[in-house]
Amino acid sequence: MSPKRNGFSLIEVMVSLVILVIGLIGIFNLHIMSKLGSFESFQQTQASYYANDIINRMRLNRSQLAEYANGSPYSGVATSVGQTCDAVLLTCSPNQMAKWDIFEWQSSFIGTSEVIGTQNVGGLDTATGCIKVNGNVVTITMSWKSIRSTSDADDVNTCGTASDKRRIYSIQTVII
Repeated sequence: MSPKRNGFSLIEVMVSLVILVIGLIGIFNLHIMSKLGSFESFQQTQASYYANDIINRMRLNRSQLAEYANGSPYSGVATSVGQTCDAVLLTCSPNQMAKWDIFEWQSSFIGTSEVIGTQNVGGLDTATGCIKVNGNVVTITMSWKSIRSTSDADDVNTCGTASDKRRIYSIQTVII
């Protein structure tokens, strides 16, 4: 007489657990990759915003285009200004306004406009902004440090420091 089998054997339970764990690891890795992709996308959106911000500031002060492009990249500590131009009743010259625009733009992309304690939490990580003006053609390039590695052409002339984690956003426009 053969014994009647009821339920699962221990081997069947172990095999089903291994399959379940492999599936859960895959889902967990997919979640991590989507978070990284979302953060990369957010950084690129921020870089686009900062580039368009300075372009709009330059359009409002088009007589001073050469003043915006000082030849060196903007990074680190925000460039000092002689006079603040954000008060409602304060009148600034176009030259002073260009310097103030650069100060505000640089402060926003290096993160000093958003601070928790003493830590800058806004802006982009290790950000550098470059402005090139050739007549009426303006090129804004933003570079920053990302969290994932990719290939980099090691072209430091583009903007920022060459690195396998460097990301670059560049936009060119004509200001008439």
